Amino acid sequence: MRVLGIETSCDETGIAIYDSAAGILADALYSQVELHAEYGGVVPELASRDHVRKVIPLIKEVMARAQCQPGDLDAVVYTAGPGLVGALMVGAAVAKSLAYAWGVPSFPVHHMEGHLLAPLLEDPAPQAPFVALLVSGGHTMLVNVKAIGEYAILGESLDDAAGEAFDKTAKMLGLGYPGGPRLAARAEQGKPQRFRFPRPMTDRPGLEFSFSGLKTFCLNTRDECARAPGGLGEQDINDICWAFQDAVVETLAIKCRRALQQTGAKRLVVAGGVSANLHLRARLQEVVAKLKAEVFYPQLKYCTDNGAMIAFAGYQRLLAGEAGNLAVQVRARWSLTELKGQV
Repeated sequence: MRVLGIETSCDETGIAIYDSAAGILADALYSQVELHAEYGGVVPELASRDHVRKVIPLIKEVMARAQCQPGDLDAVVYTAGPGLVGALMVGAAVAKSLAYAWGVPSFPVHHMEGHLLAPLLEDPAPQAPFVALLVSGGHTMLVNVKAIGEYAILGESLDDAAGEAFDKTAKMLGLGYPGGPRLAARAEQGKPQRFRFPRPMTDRPGLEFSFSGLKTFCLNTRDECARAPGGLGEQDINDICWAFQDAVVETLAIKCRRALQQTGAKRLVVAGGVSANLHLRARLQEVVAKLKAEVFYPQLKYCTDNGAMIAFAGYQRLLAGEAGNLAVQVRARWSLTELKGQV
């Protein structure tokens, strides 16, 4: 079976074709980072317009590279949420139109299920049951995965997602947008022992997250450095970046250890944009080693939003008998637990 996947949930247009025998035949990704950088964050209306401009050319490119004709496809799937409604509507409308014209089914895919399943594209692929840490600019959650489609949320962020906190802190330090990768790069030059930021919500039981307080702690530290003789210097910024990143990573590591111990799982799956962070990967490797468990990630290009994860998640739905219809369905908010039992 072959499935065309369309991802347009935020500021990246992703297209891919998944083949049940050969895996990803071709994929393409267009990032709108330069468009939104001028505004310091994603502008929903501009994101929607850019998806309109890029989605069809990218589909043509992927079809050509995969040497795939419309008659070779078994379904056209699209991200239906959670995300920016206008951006989601672009992908949904295109998917339904193509499916109608080509005479194949089309149905919605959950964006976070796409991230959750992305590591299954790798070899070796993790087998359920496992615990998944989904950590991105919009979401931070721990999920107990008993089987594909059977999910229980163990804990999630009560305020900012980890990636969102990275971006906001980077902006506070004048590092620009997107801030996450820039903050991580500056952290590599920081002095490990100079500052120590708190590990939010690790002083109590539970698997919930909260990262908004770290921004306040960072702001106070920045202002304290600015008041010192000589003002806020470049090394001060590097040291603050190191302390912030270390606090986020250690918080995630502590919660992952608790989740593995609570569920008894021996496999940890980590996905989402922040899963590309090298400091996080190194720390989680230490955690699973002590617990005699394993950790799995998607390859770096599939950590951020992409069409491959949507095509693969759509294939899993098609395999389970999903039929779809021509109704355009998108949801700005959509809990993973609502998918229970569908696959």
